[in-house]
Amino acid sequence: MTQPPSMYHQDRQDRLIREFEHDTYKIRQKLPEPTVCPECRAVYHNGRWQWSEAPAGANEEMCPACHRVHDKCPAGFLTLMGEFFAEHRDEIIHLVRNIEEREKAEHALKRIMAVEEQDGGVLITFTDPQLARAAGQAVQHAYKGDLDFSYQEEEFLLRVNWSR
Repeated sequence: MTQPPSMYHQDRQDRLIREFEHDTYKIRQKLPEPTVCPECRAVYHNGRWQWSEAPAGANEEMCPACHRVHDKCPAGFLTLMGEFFAEHRDEIIHLVRNIEEREKAEHALKRIMAVEEQDGGVLITFTDPQLARAAGQAVQHAYKGDLDFSYQEEEFLLRVNWSR
């Protein structure tokens, strides 16, 4: 025997419904097409930001990645530390930049924001948490060492730490 619809509906109202992805920089409304970012010149077309030539008369709106850079609000952090890192710093950072180039070519919103010296290591900030994860995993695959992730779902933020 099934419950009456009113009782079933009441049970559902008591649940907390969480957003699948909470990113305050994600554009919620559909932009007019084509739209071009005045900062990086990425073009919003077919529902996504991509690298292409902006047609004359395109609408202008800052893309989410440029918003993050402007606000200094990263979505991903990669901390690189340790003696091995200090000895191989340039080649490891070069690997991370290669990962960014590959990802950015296909996904205009995936970028490195900054590379900063920090407490005997380096902190690299990203506009996208998946790019931070991909960079950390590439370093782990190439150089081994210790890798850990800390994801804050509520903030759409990923912290990746690698050391060796």
